[in-house]
Amino acid sequence: MQPPISPARDVRGLRALLAHATRLGRRRARCLVWLSGGQTAGRRRALALWRAKDWHAPLWVGAPLEGTTHAPPALPAAKARTRLGQEHELVVVDVAAGLDPNALGALGGTLTAGGLLVLITPEGFGRAPDADYRRIADYPYAWQDLSAHYLARLARLLADDAGVLSWPADGAVPSVPALARTAARSRMPQDAACITDDQARAVARLERLKRRRPLVITADRGRGKSAALGIACARWLKRGVARIVVTAPRPDAAAALFAHAAGEAGASRESPARLTLESGGVLEFIAPDALSAAVQAGTLGGDGSYLVVDEAAAIPPALLGEWLTAFPRIAFATTVHGYEGSGRGFALRFRARLDRQTPGWQALTLATPVRFAPNDPLEATLNRLLLLKAGVTDTPGAGKPKVRWLKRRVLARSEAALEALFGLLVQSHYRTAPDDVRQLLDGPATRIGVLGEERTPAGVVVLREEGGFDAELAEQVAQGVRRPQGHLLAQSLAAHAGSRAALTARWQRITRVAVHPHCRRRGAGLELLNAAEQAARKSRADLVGATFGADAELVAFWQAAGFTPLRLGIAKDTATGEHALMVARALTPRGEAVIGSLNRRLARELPGLLAFELGGLSAGVLVPLLASLAPVALTAEQRCDIADVAKARRDPRLARDALQTLARSAAQPSLDAHAREACAALAGWAYQNRPLADSHKRHVSELRRAAALLAERVV
Repeated sequence: MQPPISPARDVRGLRALLAHATRLGRRRARCLVWLSGGQTAGRRRALALWRAKDWHAPLWVGAPLEGTTHAPPALPAAKARTRLGQEHELVVVDVAAGLDPNALGALGGTLTAGGLLVLITPEGFGRAPDADYRRIADYPYAWQDLSAHYLARLARLLADDAGVLSWPADGAVPSVPALARTAARSRMPQDAACITDDQARAVARLERLKRRRPLVITADRGRGKSAALGIACARWLKRGVARIVVTAPRPDAAAALFAHAAGEAGASRESPARLTLESGGVLEFIAPDALSAAVQAGTLGGDGSYLVVDEAAAIPPALLGEWLTAFPRIAFATTVHGYEGSGRGFALRFRARLDRQTPGWQALTLATPVRFAPNDPLEATLNRLLLLKAGVTDTPGAGKPKVRWLKRRVLARSEAALEALFGLLVQSHYRTAPDDVRQLLDGPATRIGVLGEERTPAGVVVLREEGGFDAELAEQVAQGVRRPQGHLLAQSLAAHAGSRAALTARWQRITRVAVHPHCRRRGAGLELLNAAEQAARKSRADLVGATFGADAELVAFWQAAGFTPLRLGIAKDTATGEHALMVARALTPRGEAVIGSLNRRLARELPGLLAFELGGLSAGVLVPLLASLAPVALTAEQRCDIADVAKARRDPRLARDALQTLARSAAQPSLDAHAREACAALAGWAYQNRPLADSHKRHVSELRRAAALLAERVV
């Protein structure tokens, strides 16, 4: 049906809204327009606004408008990220099919000065979960039965936000917010290709990029970092650089970079991801996995090579470190408050690697917006709604803290506590996104523990319930016939390791654990894990477990806490660039049986996997992994073989079985640093055929020395 004809009061309201848009344009500001109280009235008013002006690239997001003549095309919220890097003057978000927090934040970043972000919400918005809650409704929960603390919080913040233009369905005219005076636009920077002094400074620093002195650029969205990268790339090419490689999580994430490079170079693009100058210089996009493969094959990198990494926080740190070694001139850029990864977390975690590998690295932050004026009402609104500015407190509370379990309905009404908690997760975890707040507040069977005071936490741990399937469903999952939503750890162990018992057992999975930077290496992490175990016991769980990207430090942390490895993924995780490791601690005899069975399976399968699929697994992960397996004793025959390798002339390849057993037996936490290094070297060769030296003679000599040293340690 065609929406009813707009009544006269709608016409008056529309005029007031358009007048406000004109004022916003003069002040280079943007605003959120909230059409609340009814889907029919909201759509009618949004359509009238859509048709009232020749907006630049207007966008309608949500379900298609059926029965409406000349309805605008609707973009599903799931595809909102495809608009990153583009510019719109009007974006209408109809949440009839549910509100996607990530989409709302991503679309808000595309609004230009004078732009309106129109949010249409139904009557009773915030009182019950919406259809987008399907994405967090783990089996056996129905989305309609979940709490709606997150939506209630959004409705409350929207109602209290003085910068929001609110027009309820029963209102004659909208409530138009006052606009604060904005500073006059600063003079144009000396670099005519740039819009702000910040951007010009970034281009100048990029042009002076030095060998082994990477530049790390961070900025909020809309500060022109991608444009600065594109301008600098064009100037490098014009200066004679033959080839520049660009990478990003997706090709469209680099679209703005290539557009500005083409404009600055005065050249047309052969494709959206390749630009060639008449001089022959080439700027090309290569996806992260293909780039990594080329670096490992030796076809990319080396002297004179340039690499630009945009949205670096969304790329696995392991790959970034690999490229850091391969390319002498490299620039990283990332959005501080992103929708695929946190720039702040990236900066904190990557700093140590930069300090170690390239101590001369430089940092640059862009603060001035390009598309709109500073202190923009829309940016402030989205920051509040989505907690995009959440950060850690300067100092956690004093005294010896204890872990307390929070009531989520109370947490949802305490902005200070929620922001402090989420800030810890953002700086500690890779890819923390706006919709993670909804999972925290409304995800089924989720528990949140805070170490210390709620507003100044020293740490946080998050638990989710898994497993407890009946035998019939467990069998169907193990056979790949069914895949109920959620239950990541239990389902993976059933589907990939054949463990039906992992699904019938009851789990508490630790989905997040984060510690304040000032409290690290002081036992706070172990205290959080112990509190998680106690909570799991009270819930009568059989196991408490976790899964994470395996690197040496994390493996050591979880093993020190008494968690046993159960399964190692054979493919690298797309989020971390590491192999996913699943660990658990038993709480009941049933849990002990699950762990024993899976750990024995891991011990049987590991040698074959290390020879093939896990051939690139680092020694820092391999040695503690071997240490987690059930101990094995060397036979008399194996001891003789080891002695022949270490002290005689036996070819080590003809005693590989004995040397594998030696490496496994020696891999114990009590090893001193010298013996641990020898164990890593021996294990790398024995299981993965990794050479110990460049020449065969030195390699064999090192093998004999490692075998002799470890043979003395193993009783």
